Amino acid sequence: MGRSLHRTTPTLALAAAFLAASAPALASEGPLVAAPAGTFEGTQDDTVSVFRGIAYAEAPSGELRWRPPVRKADAAEPVDATRFGDICHQPELPDVPANIYYEDLPPRSEDCLLLNIWRPAGAEKVPVLVWIHGGSLLTGASRFSLYDGKRMAERGVMVVSINYRLGALGFLAHPALSAESPEGISGNYGLLDQIEALRWVERNIAAFGGDPDNVTVAGESAGGLSVMHLMASPLAHGLFDKAIMQSAYMVSEPALAEDRNGHPSAESEGLRVAAAAGTDTLADMRSMDARELTAKATAAGFRTYPTVDGKVVPAQLVEVFDQGAQAQVPIIAGFNSGEIRSLRVLLPPAPSGSREYEEKIRAAYGDVADVFLRIYPSDAIDQSMLETTRDALYGWTSQRLAEKQPAETQAYLYVFDRPYPAADKAGLHAFHGSELPYMFGTIDQTARNWPRIPRTREERGFSDAMVDYWTSFARTGIPEAADGPEWPAYEQGQSWMVFGEDRKVVEDVLSYRYDLIEHVVCRRRAAGNQQWNWNVGVGAPVLPPLEGDCG
Repeated sequence: MGRSLHRTTPTLALAAAFLAASAPALASEGPLVAAPAGTFEGTQDDTVSVFRGIAYAEAPSGELRWRPPVRKADAAEPVDATRFGDICHQPELPDVPANIYYEDLPPRSEDCLLLNIWRPAGAEKVPVLVWIHGGSLLTGASRFSLYDGKRMAERGVMVVSINYRLGALGFLAHPALSAESPEGISGNYGLLDQIEALRWVERNIAAFGGDPDNVTVAGESAGGLSVMHLMASPLAHGLFDKAIMQSAYMVSEPALAEDRNGHPSAESEGLRVAAAAGTDTLADMRSMDARELTAKATAAGFRTYPTVDGKVVPAQLVEVFDQGAQAQVPIIAGFNSGEIRSLRVLLPPAPSGSREYEEKIRAAYGDVADVFLRIYPSDAIDQSMLETTRDALYGWTSQRLAEKQPAETQAYLYVFDRPYPAADKAGLHAFHGSELPYMFGTIDQTARNWPRIPRTREERGFSDAMVDYWTSFARTGIPEAADGPEWPAYEQGQSWMVFGEDRKVVEDVLSYRYDLIEHVVCRRRAAGNQQWNWNVGVGAPVLPPLEGDCG
């Protein structure tokens, strides 16, 4: 898609000439880039140049807390981009062996709107992949070693990873915040951060050798949710050209000022959290220490959702994609076969046995209970419950994204089902996020409690093929690998790539599971008083009666 902001960006040759002429001293002699936002010094990692901790927006602290990000002023002096910066405020995960996602957290602050760049050798108009980390919009950071972009950069793709505000600091809505907004809205600050980061890329990436007309935005879990929102938000349209959504979830979300779809309004939730934090006014909330505020909001049970505000988030995601109002770009979407094995907190309490299981399903699902029980039978309760939640959150979302793509814009679907001994021994076969070290090529850089991936030529070769598919898609919009089968575009329930013992294409994955979930979601949407996706299986409320055309 055509854009012109980068046309005034200095070429690499001009940048080198500028640096030779001005040459202000920096601490070391790493790679230098002169961009519109400033001159940045990075480090060299073999053939890849790395620039860390670049601020793309002003720190949103104090009086700026809970306001849209403000473009960072262009730096007058050279910027040291050799070290990662602070990460955004977030609660600490418990340090226990069972928590495979545990990370030792570096310093946290509100001065966290930073990005990192991995630049290929000799980069000149190379494709750009912007990575958005997961963590339920509550935890995570772009600097984690799992997301190291070196191997992708070695394939000729520039990787940009970004931070964004999390938890209450990034997604709290409140009537007082809406009142001071020129547009009468609040919440969604973390999404606005992501959009501002894309604008920074638009203005500056050509100076690093990237192509601002070939940008892929990608993310996993809450990062995948974020990518869906970027596709849905008119504010982000034109800032990217392709999208990758890994383990994304198209859940219902609260409206700004009204109770809808089983959610209290986002503003009423903000009032509740403010009261629980012991604050009476917006000034009190802004003066509270950010770490303390994060801890109190978390203790109060703040659920971090984007808010349907009619501006940043124009409507429920299902509605935007039903209308075909999303960004018309090629996509990759997929999920992992064992998603919920590491997320059992998402499961409702298990019934005592087959009889109670069937009773609960029949009471909740009524006229479609027989279909449900054929798909998720009572003679394997644990497996049925794992698959019920997995399919309702991640599987259905993946296929729905492809189903709602315009005919002329291709979609590619996958299932990650790769086994390896440590994960399988822990009962975590193809768990949530387990594809990440393979598609980044960081199989030897996982967190300390992560089930150890074998350091074998076979595993490295499998990872290399996934890196190939992802970087090929970023380059051309078609995922290809030198050592792998052709990955055909999705067509009406058919053609999924399965990354398992090997790589193969299957005709169908979800089949009538998708049809059942789509039917259930349709009825809940029509009733307007039930959330969808989370409350499934034995924990589901009574399905509303069939009204209208729900298939």
